[in-house]
Formats: sequence, structure tokens, C-alpha cells
Amino acid sequence: MNRLSFADVLRVGGVGLRTRPLRVFLSALGIAIGIAAMVSVVGISSSSRAEVQRQLDALGTNLLTVAPGQTMFGEDSALPLEAVDMIGRIGPVESVSAVGRLSDANAYRNDRIPTAQTNGIAVYAARLDLLSVVGATVANGTWLNSASSRYPAVVLGSAAAARLGVAAAGPDQQVLVGGVWCTVVGVLAPVPLARELDSAVLVGWTGASEFLGFDGHPTTVYTRTDPAYVTDVQAVLGATANPSAPSEVKVSRPSDALTAAKVTDDAFTGLLLGLGAVALLVGGVGVANTMVISVLERRAEIGLRRSLGATRGQVRTQFLAESLLLSLLGGLGGVFVGVLVTGTYALMQGWPTVVPLWASAGGALATLVIGGVAGLYPAMRAARLSPTEALAV
Repeated sequence: MNRLSFADVLRVGGVGLRTRPLRVFLSALGIAIGIAAMVSVVGISSSSRAEVQRQLDALGTNLLTVAPGQTMFGEDSALPLEAVDMIGRIGPVESVSAVGRLSDANAYRNDRIPTAQTNGIAVYAARLDLLSVVGATVANGTWLNSASSRYPAVVLGSAAAARLGVAAAGPDQQVLVGGVWCTVVGVLAPVPLARELDSAVLVGWTGASEFLGFDGHPTTVYTRTDPAYVTDVQAVLGATANPSAPSEVKVSRPSDALTAAKVTDDAFTGLLLGLGAVALLVGGVGVANTMVISVLERRAEIGLRRSLGATRGQVRTQFLAESLLLSLLGGLGGVFVGVLVTGTYALMQGWPTVVPLWASAGGALATLVIGGVAGLYPAMRAARLSPTEALAV
């Protein structure tokens, strides 16, 4: 008897699936759920990493921050008044700015709010060049200038504006800062590399000294450095900012936080991939169960085919083809759903949509492997049936 061509194998395998559409759909659904979970997890994770990389490319990884630490007795230390100027004299430092925390000043929407309800909003004195150094932008209104920084004018961080109920800057928008009514001249967009500014009220450096009693000591110094010398500058920042007590200075690199978030995301992705693999395994068991039942229900058909001359190998190929087609159907559906979920979630988050080709191709290939393994035993069982035994049922 002539061998079955590839087209004949597909046709014969497809007939077995078309005769039981509901069972085929439910079995393929198990495979699709596993593949969709794996593809969407990889896609969302890749999209998240692409967003992190986009932020790093836009904001740079050469931002270093200097803040006071603690003394050997556990007390809070302070940076010298000259810390900003001394850091600016380091050769590879390209720009430097600072903010100073006004610990005794709180911000409120009006004077009828209890003083204990600060809502986590901090008040900082800010230098005029702060935005360019930290990579911040004004979402609404304007930034402080040489004129407004001398008067009761403030710029709100994005989170602070939301907590204070200020939708937009304007001459009629005022908040109570340290007992002084201040006009809101601007609202910042979120600052990825300086998250502390999101929940802050920013006052001009000069104005903070005049009407809020600011002592002039910076609490955070932001430094942009030549990218080739970031590590070298980081090593000397402590001693430069506070020569008399370099151990009382904390130096950090904000981009490391984004990198750490990326690592955490990778670990979480591994966990979700494991769950997707379990779902895929369950789908494979469902395919195997479907094929075993199919063999039992179609013993008469198998016997008839064998009596008409079909070989064991052809019967085995038929049922193996059915299993592969069933799994591939679920796999392709799962890949489509996974890509759709990734695209929808990335669009909602404002991320670029990234689905690695290896994830889609690997998902389809995994289904073929699952289908082959799941269908091997039912196919061999069908091939072992003798024509007389099968027709006797």
C-alpha cells in the first residue's frame, strides 16, 4: 500500500477533529490558556523592561545624589552650607543642584485642615537649576524663576498636587505652607529618578530663607557627572561634600533603583512563567485524555481501516497527527491571546509593546512537543488494535 502523503496525513487528522468540535475546543482551550499565560507574561515583562530602558536612555544613568547620613551616635547629620559649591568643583561633574527640607513646615489646602493631617507632603527649598539636573518637566504652569523664587510662590510635585486637590496652576490657586499662603505657579510631571519630588512642595531657595526660616543647609544634592567617570565621582562625593565627616554622607545612584526594579520584575516573571508551565502541563494532560477517549470510541473505525489495508504505522500517524493538530490549534490561539493581552496592558500603561519572537515561536513549538508527547500513547494504543478485535466491539 502506498504511503500517506503529508497532505493526506493532515486531511485524515483533521477529520477526526471536525467530528468532535466541542471536545476539541475544550481540549485546545487548556493548551491555549497555558500558552497565553506564558506569552503574555514574557510580553508584559519585556514591555516593562523596554520602558525602564527608555526611561534610562532619556534620563541618563549619570545622576548621583548626596544626602546627610547619621553620626556615630545615631543622630542625624547635616551637609555643610558649601556642599553644593564644593561638589561643583569636581572635574567630571557637569551640573549640580540641591533641595533643602524644611522639617518644621507643612503644606495644607486651607487653614481648616487639622495640622496632624500632613498627607505625607514634604516642603523643600529648591534651587532654580533643579529641573535640568534631575530631568524633571513641568506638566502645568511654569517653574520658579529669579523673581518668583523670592516670593511666596510654589511648584507642586505630581502626587502633592493630587493630594492637595490642585488640578492646575494659576493665580487663584493657593496653598498654606508653613503658615504662609503661597501661590501655585506650576505642577511637575512625575520624576522617575527623584521620586521624593513627586510628593513635595517646592519653594524658591531665597524665598524659603526669607519667609519660612530655611537655614540654607541642603538635604539632597543632585549631581550630573560625565558618564565615563560616574564610579570615580561616586567614590569621592562623600569626602567632597563633607570633608570633616565623609562617613556621615550617603551617596546613591537613582538609576540603580530602576535597575533593581528590573531585576525584581525578572524574578516575578520567572514565577509567573512557572505557573504558565503548570497550566500548559494541565492542557497537555487534557489532550492526552481526549485522544485516549477518542481511541476507545473509534475502535470500529480503526478496525475497518486496518481490514482495508491500513498499516499500524498509518493508524499511529493518524492519531498522532490529530494530537499535534489539536495542540497546535490551542497553541496558535494562545499566542494570539497572549499578544493581545500584552498589547492591551502596555497601551494602558503607556509602555512600548514588546513581544519577543522567541516567545511566540517557542509557544507554538512547545504546543507541538506537548501534542506529540500527549498523543504518543493513544496513537500506539490505536496501532496495536488488531482488525478482528476492533471490529468485534
